[in-house]
Amino acid sequence: MTRAELFAQIQQKSSFLSVGLDPDMAKIPAHLRSESDPIFSFCKAIIEETADYAVAYKPNIAFFEALGSKGWETLQKVQEFIPKDIFTIADAKRGDIGNTSTLYAKAFFETMDFDSITVAPYMGADSVTPFLEFREKWVILLALTSNVGSMDFQLIKDENGKPLYQSVLEKSQEWGSPENLMYVVGATRGELIGEVRKIVPDNFFLVPGVGAQGGSLADVAKYGMNAHCGLLVNSSRGIIYASGEKDFAKVARTEAVKLQAEMKVLLEKYL
Repeated sequence: MTRAELFAQIQQKSSFLSVGLDPDMAKIPAHLRSESDPIFSFCKAIIEETADYAVAYKPNIAFFEALGSKGWETLQKVQEFIPKDIFTIADAKRGDIGNTSTLYAKAFFETMDFDSITVAPYMGADSVTPFLEFREKWVILLALTSNVGSMDFQLIKDENGKPLYQSVLEKSQEWGSPENLMYVVGATRGELIGEVRKIVPDNFFLVPGVGAQGGSLADVAKYGMNAHCGLLVNSSRGIIYASGEKDFAKVARTEAVKLQAEMKVLLEKYL
């Protein structure tokens, strides 16, 4: 999917919502667990009820690969079920040397046909650039994440007082462009989103941490939105586990509608 096509979806749906698919067998409704593929049934129902309001789906690969070969089969089914005009994110956080990265890219871009993949930048250019060689595919680079441990490295300053995450942003601009490179920027970082936007004014951000993790959607839009929106705000638990009963998909839809309504107001305000 191209940047223009993604922005067209955002405009059409008045939404920049990404729905995270984190299907935990211990958390999905009990009535699904007797089915032949309960994880697929769960994801399918969520997608059916939220597709009108989401511009992206983000399967967290760990929840699938933990189930072995069956999990990979389920992941493929989920990916194929997502409507083709909706952006897909393989949240795999891969990052290895060049030849290995090339094979990871082929796995997710060619075999499974995802639009994008999350990538860890710690090993530098040769762990990232192989993913950028695929036409109309995207790297979503970890930049400033919202987890507690992110402070162990991302905010360490060099001799000039520059935090590591800023060096990652600046260096990675040499590898890709706003047409194929996004960044993970956590919603709970508040005004730091604005600092990231100053360095990479045109790139899209994938923003986790809104909802269950306490991030403010209004702040994300205030500090992060650009002329082409430039945001994919992800909600996982706040949508998919809003109910643990038989009505889980309907309740997920209700939560997606609430977020989309907020997003519509913010798009009208800033675009």
